Amino acid sequence: MQNTGLPLIYHPHYSIPFPVGHRFPMGKFALLSDILRELGILTTENIYEPVPLSLTTLMSAHDKAYVQRFIRGHLAQQEEKAIGLPWSEWLVERTLRAVSGTVLTSELALKHGLACHLAGGTHHAGPSYGAGFCIFNDLAVAALALVHSGRAKKILILDCDVHQGDGTIAFFKDRTDIIPVSWHCEENYPQIKQTAGINIAIPKGANDQEYLAILQSGLPNILEQHNPDFIFYDAGVDVHKDDRLGYLNLTDEGIYNRDKYVIETCVALNLPTACVIGGGYDRQEEKVAWRHSLLHQAANQVWKTMKP
Repeated sequence: MQNTGLPLIYHPHYSIPFPVGHRFPMGKFALLSDILRELGILTTENIYEPVPLSLTTLMSAHDKAYVQRFIRGHLAQQEEKAIGLPWSEWLVERTLRAVSGTVLTSELALKHGLACHLAGGTHHAGPSYGAGFCIFNDLAVAALALVHSGRAKKILILDCDVHQGDGTIAFFKDRTDIIPVSWHCEENYPQIKQTAGINIAIPKGANDQEYLAILQSGLPNILEQHNPDFIFYDAGVDVHKDDRLGYLNLTDEGIYNRDKYVIETCVALNLPTACVIGGGYDRQEEKVAWRHSLLHQAANQVWKTMKP
């Protein structure tokens, strides 16, 4: 393991020109990179920029016709409405680059044991559709790329976003080699939940202690039962008490403790772990960017304890 620091994956195109006042905080990615630089966690030594995404890799996961409609700007009005993001050439570049970033994150996790993306977690996108601010499912694309290439045999996708990772489940409902695990608020979006995979409902209004107790009572057993050789971790911060779209009551400290617990638990079992940031919504983008930085702060602490 190199001593250049925790591998962090970022590209300046993650934050693109976007309508002012839109519900999706597009500026949070650039703000997150600024925060991590100020903290000394992101440096020139440990930043990795993703190359443009291979469309072959993308179409190995997603429906080819859907991919082409999005890239060409030919989505039906209803499709674009379900996604909730206004189409532009910038959005195409940003979307493809971010999916490529999660693929790169998985490759660096295999090499170093742990790696963190400064984007990713678009878990509402299914094989032939987008939804809930998610166009392509980066977790599904990256997981399938690992399995297809033989670099992983059994993958667990640990999803702690406040919303069920319904799109991810739709990808893998008939597979036993890629298993989605979703801890989500039972009363939140999407209204119709997927039933496949492993689903752990978090009661509305759960606080730090209640949330962590549920996580700690389930995660070790799930890891032991399924014996994976690779982990994706979606660390959504929409579990925060001040999030616009979440119904839980976690604090900054609670999110940090959650992330540190998940990462420590997986790394202790020598499981390569690739982390993505998932959802987080606040009118003040600086606040949501700070909450996302808690993942990288926690991962950085775990990284310091890992043996070269």
